[in-house]
Amino acid sequence: MPIGVVEYALSVLSGVLVGFSLGLIGGGGSILAVPLFLYFVGLSSLPGADHIAIGTTALAVGINAFINSYMHLKKRNIAPRIGAVFAAVGLVGSLIGAYLGHITPGKSLLTYFAIAMIVLGIYVAVRREATKAGTPTEADRLREALAKCPRLTPSTIAKVAGFGFLVGLVSGYFGIGGGFLIVPSLMFSAGLCITRAIGTSLISVGTFGVASGLEYWYYGDVLPIIAVLYVLGGVAGGYLGTSLAVKAPKRTLRIAYGVIIVLVGIYMLYRIYG
Repeated sequence: MPIGVVEYALSVLSGVLVGFSLGLIGGGGSILAVPLFLYFVGLSSLPGADHIAIGTTALAVGINAFINSYMHLKKRNIAPRIGAVFAAVGLVGSLIGAYLGHITPGKSLLTYFAIAMIVLGIYVAVRREATKAGTPTEADRLREALAKCPRLTPSTIAKVAGFGFLVGLVSGYFGIGGGFLIVPSLMFSAGLCITRAIGTSLISVGTFGVASGLEYWYYGDVLPIIAVLYVLGGVAGGYLGTSLAVKAPKRTLRIAYGVIIVLVGIYMLYRIYG
């Protein structure tokens, strides 16, 4: 199937849809990029489409994360030393994961991916927000937490490195950002508050995504123009989603979005085995 104007336009629209959902709901949205590339843009008719969709998604997610990390860096919502340890060790995991994904048969890889979507969708739908989020007390607590820089003891480094490797492995294998895994990993291993964990996670999401994407590109499994167009659409969609987020009923939207992810995962299994 030749890639034409229609496919390029649909790639931008896919980016808008995912960026909008991320801005509106939060983490976990990038996992929708793979089924969008396959069934909406129409890449499923390409030879080796399974690996191409995952490789292209990885590159796009990585670029997008680095773009978003700039705003967090300006607000000093990043713990650079902890982020560097997590990303450096996780980079090794992501490269191993990308290689394992490359040698996994396409049908099996998409099956595992669909199952991961169903699990993530359930998680997104049932997870609970902090009850005091957004209150002055919570804002004061976050400011105090941001002012503290966690000490990098040998024990902390070991925990951060261990989580970094495991999350990098998963991220590289599936071509996803992995932010929904990185944020709680940073909070648990390094004691970061959620605000700084989110900002710091973008360093790893960008590193894992770009590294995995470049490895897939080496194997010929990336469409770079599609990835760039997706990123451009994602920036626009993210702006729209963030603008509406303050007015939207977040819990209702999050549940609905989790259900959508589960249904898309089930649809992928149907397309694979139906």
